[in-house]
Amino acid sequence: MRSLLIMLVRGYQKFISPLFPPSCRYYPTCSHYMLEALKKHGALKGTLMGLARLLRCHPFVRGGYDPVPDHFSLKRNRKAPK
Repeated sequence: MRSLLIMLVRGYQKFISPLFPPSCRYYPTCSHYMLEALKKHGALKGTLMGLARLLRCHPFVRGGYDPVPDHFSLKRNRKAPK
């Protein structure tokens, strides 16, 4: 299941993402965050973390550096160095 989700995200990165201008407010980008979360936390938790990140990415958020935490959390990684 995890490998299927990774293939879907990589397909998005290769075929859909280049059609739009860069607009992610976070680093790493939301799709890269989803890949890291899937690899680090598995299919279910990684998908939940990636979806929570997508919901946080909107015009009214400050953005910035937000790496995938080592423990499962749906909140922004506040302990990340600036």
